This record gives sequence, structure tokens and C-alpha cells, in this order.
Amino acid sequence: MATKQSKKVNPHHQTDILENPEEIADRLTRGEAFLKKNSKILGGVIIAAIILIGGILFFQFNTQNQNKAAQAEMFQAVYFYEQDSVDFALNGDGINAGFLAIVDEYPRTDAANLAHFYIGSIYLSERKFEDAITHLEQFSADDYLIQAQAYALTGDAYLELGDNEKAISFFSKAASYEPNKYFTPKYLTKLAIAYEEAGQIQNAIDAYGEIEEKYFESYEFSAARKQKARLEGLAAQ
Repeated sequence: MATKQSKKVNPHHQTDILENPEEIADRLTRGEAFLKKNSKILGGVIIAAIILIGGILFFQFNTQNQNKAAQAEMFQAVYFYEQDSVDFALNGDGINAGFLAIVDEYPRTDAANLAHFYIGSIYLSERKFEDAITHLEQFSADDYLIQAQAYALTGDAYLELGDNEKAISFFSKAASYEPNKYFTPKYLTKLAIAYEEAGQIQNAIDAYGEIEEKYFESYEFSAARKQKARLEGLAAQ
């Protein structure tokens, strides 16, 4: 039976091309012809690339400038917030911008991102739970303390609205995000409360149990033990 022989490549082929002036000239000629034939297409591609790169650089430069301006305006709004002048913090005082103006005028900046957190926490304190959720869910941060707090505040808003499953989801995020002895016990307590509200007694017991096992030095430890014992009594009935 005849077998199909594979085509062998001459190992000296590439060397022959490099050493053959006529071959090199022929290839250069073909390259020049290709460039002439497709010069408009290649020119368009190059121009498009230049425009794209220029646009990216302009966007980055503009965002940096906007962020500096937004951070400067944030200073007074944060001061109002810390003084519990929440109306001025939200809407400004007629001279200085408030958080709402900052997120509108500088939407892609770090300052606007942080402003969403402040706005959400203010709306939560004013019992405007849906508005609070809208802004808190637009906030994100690498800082494990403030991001976990944002999750917990969002959970508070959902719990107040009676959406226990959403509350459980956000309290779980808060409790599992960079666990620490300072804030995690508080988030686990909120999680246990949400579980109980949802009728998930064993999950609530487990959440209190985690405080009892891992955070025995926390402020929430004693209450967690009592609530865990109470729920275990209910589960045994």
C-alpha cells in the first residue's frame, strides 16, 4: 500500500533567501506593491490607532484633573457630614458643593465614588432605604473596613424593607470580607438577626456560634452566647 510522503523542508531554504540578492529584491518589491495597494487602509488603521491612544491619554488626564477638583470640593461636604449637618452635606450651602452635586459633576472620580458611600449612609439614617441602596451599591473600595461597612449598611436597608434574603446576602459579604476582630462580630450579629427574621434558625445559631468560637474577646460575645442558647432552645421544641 502506497504511503503519502510528507513534504520535506530544505534546512538551507531560509539561508538561501537571505544570501540571494535577487530573492531579497523580489520580496521588497512585493512588499512595496502591497503598501501602495493598501495605503489607504493602512493609513486609516494608523490614524484610528493614534486617535484611540490620544483619547485614552486625554481621558486619563481629564479624570485626574476632575478628581483633584472633586476632592477639593469634597472637603467641606465631609465637614458638614461630620458635624451632622446632613442637608448641607447632601446639597451644599450655596457656596460649597454637596455630595449630590459631586457625583453628578464628577461621576468617574474617586471622590464621587466615596460620595456615594456618604449619600447612602445619610439616606439610611433618614429612612430613605431605596435611595440608600441605590448609592451604596454604586460604591466600591479596596479598603476592607469601609467596603465591609458599605455591605453592612446595604444589608440594613434591605432588612428594613423586609427583603431578608438580600439582607442576608449583604451581611454575609460584610462578615466574610477581610474578617477581623473589630468589626466582623458586629456583622455576624446582623447576619444572625437576618437569618432569624427569615426563619432560618440553624443558620442564625451558626452565625452566633462563629462569634462564640472565634471572637470571644469581642463586645458582641456575651450577647451572642445568650442569643445562641435561646435559639437552640427554640430549635429543640
